[in-house]
Amino acid sequence: MHSTTFSMKSPDGSEIFVYKWAPEAGVKPKGAVQIAHGAAEHALRYERFGRFLALAGYVVYANDHRGHGKTCGGLEKRGIAGPDGWNGIMDDVHQLTEIIRKENPGLPFFFFGHSMGSLIAQGYIQKWGSGLKGAILSGTFGSLGGDPAAIALLAEQAAQAMGYEAPSPVFTGMFASFNQQFQPGKTGMEWLSRDEAEVQKYVDDPYCGFAFSNQLVIDMFSGAGGIWIPENESRIPKQLPLLVVSGELDPAGANTLSVKQLVERYKANGMTDITMKFYPQARHEILNETNRDEVQQEILNWIEAVLVK
Repeated sequence: MHSTTFSMKSPDGSEIFVYKWAPEAGVKPKGAVQIAHGAAEHALRYERFGRFLALAGYVVYANDHRGHGKTCGGLEKRGIAGPDGWNGIMDDVHQLTEIIRKENPGLPFFFFGHSMGSLIAQGYIQKWGSGLKGAILSGTFGSLGGDPAAIALLAEQAAQAMGYEAPSPVFTGMFASFNQQFQPGKTGMEWLSRDEAEVQKYVDDPYCGFAFSNQLVIDMFSGAGGIWIPENESRIPKQLPLLVVSGELDPAGANTLSVKQLVERYKANGMTDITMKFYPQARHEILNETNRDEVQQEILNWIEAVLVK
């Protein structure tokens, strides 16, 4: 396999950085997979998964979202996504989709989203799900411990007091709450994985673990509120194959409760092809967990099963 990078320019002039992993030259890919990474991390953290899929015959793309990784333009700009950042992130993801389709005409297309990326994926399948062969939600959730509008209002109040680009205490409080069930801990990020080395990599990475700006929290929770409106959830194609995978001890998914609630809503809307899997004792980042090889293989198995449906 081989890996490359490139940038794409959004209509508002933002430069969005993209990673690509592909099978070796001369090998026609079986399908294309687009990855949306989570909050306060970056797309290069999915290199192991991207390489795994590329070696299995898939071409894989993942961009750094606004305010993240090489897209943000420097450490001092982490967590700042600009005006209407959430919709900008969604538009960037779809712009990358159009590039992928142009580069790989006719290939079956899958969308994978982890954590915040799974929220992006939830919105994506409402708008563009008809163009997908399948979608995968990893470390997902159907709520975030409160009314999204109320959380956005708290961030708005913080923004008026501190500034819209200031680090959000609402965001840092949410991350801190996720680690409560794993206290005492060495890093405060034990909720991510049982693999201490993987957690330490996250802690040591300057492009991980930063706080979102107040503005991005406002935008993200306003966006979540729209995604979780029943009318919008009902727009997801009923026949779309959907894989939902999480750790049993993932606090972002309320230790499976919020995940199950999301799936129940989807089934009530008439979705007929949902596979849900919880990994015992696993935490939030199942692709960086102690059983990551099992997780990767089972995601691949699901993709290949969908291809022959």
